[in-house]
Amino acid sequence: MVIDKTKKHLVANLEALERIFHRPDSDQSRMVLTKYMEQILFGLHDFLRENVGITEEISLKELASRFTSSEIAQRPAKTLTDVISEIIEEIAPHAVNVSSPYFVGHMTSAIPFFMVHLNTIVTALNQNPVKLETSKVVSVYERQVLAKVHRLLFRFNDDFYDTHVQKPESTLGSFVEDGTLANLSALWVARNRLFPSTSAYAGVEQDGLAAAMQTRGVRRVRVLVSELCHYSIRKASGVLGIGNSAVIPIAVDRNNRMDIHTLRNTLEELRRDPETAVLAVIGIAGTTETGSVDPLCAISDLCREHGIHFHVDAAWGGPVLLSQQYAGLLDGIERADSVTIDGHKQFYLPMSNGMVFFRDPNAMDAVAYHANYINRPGSVDLGIRSLVGSRSATSMVLGSALDIMGSGGYALLIDHGIDTARAFAKEIRRRKDFELVTAPELNILTYRLVPEQWRTPAALTGSADAVTCSDVVNRINVRLQRLQREAGNSFVSRTTLRRTGCPETVVLRAVIMNPRTTPDILRSILDEQEAIFQERIAPTLPREP
Repeated sequence: MVIDKTKKHLVANLEALERIFHRPDSDQSRMVLTKYMEQILFGLHDFLRENVGITEEISLKELASRFTSSEIAQRPAKTLTDVISEIIEEIAPHAVNVSSPYFVGHMTSAIPFFMVHLNTIVTALNQNPVKLETSKVVSVYERQVLAKVHRLLFRFNDDFYDTHVQKPESTLGSFVEDGTLANLSALWVARNRLFPSTSAYAGVEQDGLAAAMQTRGVRRVRVLVSELCHYSIRKASGVLGIGNSAVIPIAVDRNNRMDIHTLRNTLEELRRDPETAVLAVIGIAGTTETGSVDPLCAISDLCREHGIHFHVDAAWGGPVLLSQQYAGLLDGIERADSVTIDGHKQFYLPMSNGMVFFRDPNAMDAVAYHANYINRPGSVDLGIRSLVGSRSATSMVLGSALDIMGSGGYALLIDHGIDTARAFAKEIRRRKDFELVTAPELNILTYRLVPEQWRTPAALTGSADAVTCSDVVNRINVRLQRLQREAGNSFVSRTTLRRTGCPETVVLRAVIMNPRTTPDILRSILDEQEAIFQERIAPTLPREP
């Protein structure tokens, strides 16, 4: 066979290594690579539509059975041509086409086609911003990009940024991999500033949490955050040694925002306990499940009154500040001590791109590290004050995207998402079999299908019949979401809302961030859900509650 003959030439020697390391290993490989890369570079979304399905009706078990080999072959097993063809023909069709305008279920969406070009250049340059000697001008450029986003958040004047943008001793923020690491970085700084060094104690970073708490006479540390917070906050508390139980969920109001009265009462109660220290209060600008924005100004007032670090998790909502129409939804974020933003969300960057910013340019001194071979004291290396070590120069992608799109271009994307989500909410309210559960504040909403006969009468609230109705409706929506996903035409996600004083509610969750997603597409998604219910689910239900 031809393949066998080809494989005879796949040997691991210096000549072959020189060939594949520096250039395509054959003219055929070059042609295949050029063919696909030209499609991806200049027709990204057409390529994805033709080669990647939204979802495929194939089980993970079947897919897993195709990838069971666990041995690395001693000799090269495939040519570049084979590998590219396999990715396109065997893997891509079963990946998820997050760029489809019918994919409206998660915080991952289409990226502008030029992102592939920018990412390719970043990969080819292979700069490592941890160290000036492995990045040079890229580190200088990164400081400028951080300053631009810092200014968007905190709105200081020209003099502030002229002073700090390239000042080696100042750190306006840091690039990390994602929002999880950004939140961890913010709480890491807050922890170290809560337990600073003294004349008799070297500080929590050196002596550890147990010694820090003993020195302060503290037995408990707490982090206060909305009950709709992202699970990364619990992760961070675990990593920082204060434990998951340190995260105190604050109830939300009817609009899914942190209830400020509950927060005030909780802070007053904790202040009366001399053995409890509050590490931070976290406001959310765009919760993962409902997209709601906490009352940031009111939270800031309480934090200043109590002398507590105020962190805003704006991983989702931060870029809304680019919109003149909707920036006011994030009023108060400029008063935060630290802010998280995820670039691969509403900055529309490729994975992975997270950022953390600090109001105080010297705040990250609390987590500074040095080493003789890298990040030496007095150097301007970006890795000195950062959780992340070696990493990609993703600042080049964000900085270039800001130049290409401008704030006006990003505003169009933000406005489209929020406007379309609100139009979708109106359509859901119009249909008798659907119920809007959480209206969109930004561009996320939740809803569910509730057949008329399974709507719980007010008189039955709290009764056994009401519980039965709620359970049936939850199961209807679980099955509806799964069947629509397996059909592979469109996708919305689902979650279970667990809020104080409310029963567990399974909801369908839509995230509107693709500029190609239109009200007509959203109506067709609801049409499909109605058809699935009538044809696949309704016949299996009991006739009466």
